[in-house]
Amino acid sequence: MYTFSSKLKTFSFILIVLGIIGIGYGYISTPSSIEEVEKMLAESHHDGHGEASKDAHATHDAHAAHDAKDVHADAEHKEHVEHVFHQLQNKPWSAFYVACIFFFLLTVGVLAFYAIQIASQAGWSPVLFRVMEGITAYLLPGSIIFFILLLLSGFHLNHLFVWMDPEVVKHDALIQGKTGFLNVPFFLIRAALFIGGWNLYRFYARKFTLAQDEANDDSNYKKLFKASAAFLVFFIVSESIMSWDWIMSVDPHWYSTLFGWYVFASFFVSGITVITMITLYLKSKGLLEEVNKSHIQDLAKFMFAFSIFWTYLWFSQFMLIWYANIPEEVTYFVTRIEQYNLPFFGMLGLNFIFPILILMNADFKRLTWIVIGAGAVILFGHYLDFFVMIMPATVGDQWYLGASEIGSVLFFAGLFILVVFTALTKAPLITKRYPFMGESKHFHY
Repeated sequence: MYTFSSKLKTFSFILIVLGIIGIGYGYISTPSSIEEVEKMLAESHHDGHGEASKDAHATHDAHAAHDAKDVHADAEHKEHVEHVFHQLQNKPWSAFYVACIFFFLLTVGVLAFYAIQIASQAGWSPVLFRVMEGITAYLLPGSIIFFILLLLSGFHLNHLFVWMDPEVVKHDALIQGKTGFLNVPFFLIRAALFIGGWNLYRFYARKFTLAQDEANDDSNYKKLFKASAAFLVFFIVSESIMSWDWIMSVDPHWYSTLFGWYVFASFFVSGITVITMITLYLKSKGLLEEVNKSHIQDLAKFMFAFSIFWTYLWFSQFMLIWYANIPEEVTYFVTRIEQYNLPFFGMLGLNFIFPILILMNADFKRLTWIVIGAGAVILFGHYLDFFVMIMPATVGDQWYLGASEIGSVLFFAGLFILVVFTALTKAPLITKRYPFMGESKHFHY
């Protein structure tokens, strides 16, 4: 039986407190009026010019006086300031949303991996089931926070989804054509349905596995098998629509037919990475004795394989859109390359180049410190992936990694650690009567 160490528990509380401070500071430091933004832009403009000659100042003043008389220029300036104001107000919300959805979907990825192992009757992985169940314990609190965030968006307390703004829709023919699907009531109903379905499967899967430990037959396993097969059918459909709703719709003018798979690959490999890292942590504490280097190597193989799969989807989506050069489509990547150059190409290096160099070697997959290091890089890389998918549409070029971003990651990381490791204390780390447990314990190659 695992015992949640006081040091790790204290560490998780520290992360949560630091996260709350960072999130709070991010909201407090957000400009509260258009006048503040105008002042900030003026100071930024002045600092950007530095020391200028008197002639340049005179020329600038003459142009400024001319622009003041120009009604059109004045209207454009006012519109720009209002746009920046909304972007800066969106920044703490966006940072919170990125971290929230990243940890939430990471957990969904673990749940899907768990269901796949059961439905496929895999013989190598049952010794890892309790670790997966511990991680998926975060699904319920993560779901609650995420759904509340969607509700706040629906009630117009933030502007993460531009299509929720009636004034925008009124003047946008393209969004008007999508209102049958992109409307707040239907959006929230879909979210409740998907989140409810995932949590329902997790609840019954945990119930059946615990009951199987004490049973005299395999009836609970058979129920778990059927539930897992049904869940995977539901998951395939719900995951695609979820990716359109929660991520792609922040850019309502753009769409990609590969997007559902692309998002899946990102959070799925993140989930497998977390399974691997927590397993190695528990082994370092003298637990999970039945887990051997062959199990770790297989987990690392999945980390490697789905990093390649993610890259294939990234390249397929990027290359086809870039080569076709259709204005409505290519704008998505132009914005990210011009305004998010470092995170956009940086995540490609972190999610593809680094894993393929490190995890291609079979021997490296058995070395704990290499797998943990590769896992940390992969998780950071896929957080950047979600950052780049969401931030350009919500904050534009007004982005930077500040208190909101760091605080949000710390808060959800602390909450994740607290929930997961508390759940691991609730049951033995190895299931007792799972039909394929003998094969899993003797898994070697």
